[in-house]
Amino acid sequence: MLEIRPTCEHCNKKLAFDSQEAMICTFECTYCMDCVENILQQVCPNCGGGFEKRPIRPKSLLKKYPVSTKVIHKPVDLKAHLERINKT
Repeated sequence: MLEIRPTCEHCNKKLAFDSQEAMICTFECTYCMDCVENILQQVCPNCGGGFEKRPIRPKSLLKKYPVSTKVIHKPVDLKAHLERINKT
């Protein structure tokens, strides 16, 4: 089950459980759409994979299956990220 993480790992923008801006990779690294499209160039800085829009957990299931409250904020070293993706 998805954790539904509460913020963008790069800019720390809040991403509610029903955010239309939340993007995840196959390992559930979570970023906002702005960072994915304009900074990360659609490449996850952790695994090198792509991103997809994060599904929205129905509000009726939040009590039984709560979303994560753990904030992961580790801004990306943009120079290293761009060098890595330009090598492939």
